[in-house]
Amino acid sequence: MTSLAELARIVDEAARTAAAIPQLTETLPELSVEDAYAVQALSMQRRYARGDRRVGVKMGLTSRAKMQQVGVSEVVWGRLTESMRLPEGGDLSKKRFVHPRVEPEVAFIMKKPLAGDVSAAEAIAAVEAIAPAVEIIDSRYRDFKFALPDVVADNSSSSAFFLGEWNSPLTDVSNLGLTMEVNGRPVQIGSTAAILGHPLRSLTAAARAVARAGERLEPGDIVLAGGATAAHPLSVGEYVRTTFQTLGVVAFTVIE
Repeated sequence: MTSLAELARIVDEAARTAAAIPQLTETLPELSVEDAYAVQALSMQRRYARGDRRVGVKMGLTSRAKMQQVGVSEVVWGRLTESMRLPEGGDLSKKRFVHPRVEPEVAFIMKKPLAGDVSAAEAIAAVEAIAPAVEIIDSRYRDFKFALPDVVADNSSSSAFFLGEWNSPLTDVSNLGLTMEVNGRPVQIGSTAAILGHPLRSLTAAARAVARAGERLEPGDIVLAGGATAAHPLSVGEYVRTTFQTLGVVAFTVIE
């Protein structure tokens, strides 16, 4: 079997150069999700060695229907780095990605460490603030096709993110309406309740996930709770504006 370090090099280079690659499971059908997380960790170590810095985590597969579809009982997760964070209202260069898509999310920023099996009350007590956010997901696999281990190895498709203004941690985000518009036309309408029924459940899932990897959520870490709607494929020239009830607005423009 190809070494995990070699697989990490392959997915890291694909992300670094915005080059599509075949599915890892195409030639390695025995690749497990556990192996895939090891590949993800090794690939992120390569980024850190180049000077990038971990700033938090993202959660994925946060809809029950999607979990059932791919046959898992737990969400997946990936790491966020400093270079992924882009200024709200700014530009997104499409050439940095293979097939970028955008999805609306809720973001938490931590004020206290958090890890392991925690309650929703313990989780929110560790939160400094809550913000509206959008995540740019980008599978590096050809034709946007993949199995679960492929996704996990590829940092759970996380590529970039934009954050809006921070709000009080006491803001009720259980069922906030949101609308994503592209060039003034609504393309997605949804609710934060689509994120595991309540975004806080995603935060507690993040605490469990990082603990299994021997990590924890640290003060200052950002946690993206997962997509609240289907992802929208991005094209050059689009102005994407997502309005969240109570929380605020996140916008950006797609350029070459």
